[in-house]
Amino acid sequence: MGLTYVTATLRVPNTCDGVYESTFLVDTGAPDTFAPAAELRRIGVEPVGRTVYELADGAPHEYPFGLVQIELMGEITTGRVIFGPDDAEPLLGVTALESVGITVDPTNKTLKRLPAIPLK
Repeated sequence: MGLTYVTATLRVPNTCDGVYESTFLVDTGAPDTFAPAAELRRIGVEPVGRTVYELADGAPHEYPFGLVQIELMGEITTGRVIFGPDDAEPLLGVTALESVGITVDPTNKTLKRLPAIPLK
């Protein structure tokens, strides 16, 4: 399977102030979204907790996380964002996608909308 990217915007919920817009790598193996800490601080996101995450190499790392509004493909949701290293590639976790009814088509490496969000 190839890589899938999407443009997304992060902001502090219920504000019109700072935004962070970037091309995010879609990571269906990660529940949470991951962005450079300097960008999150720049737009006013505050850490609200810390969690240990297992990285792709299997190593555990503890990172702070905050809460953001996530906008992609004309949809809006909220969720956790991990304060990653300042040079980190932004990753969009699967929770944000699922909450607005978007899935990954692995054949075409594209995102597609479900006809309805499953509640079963």
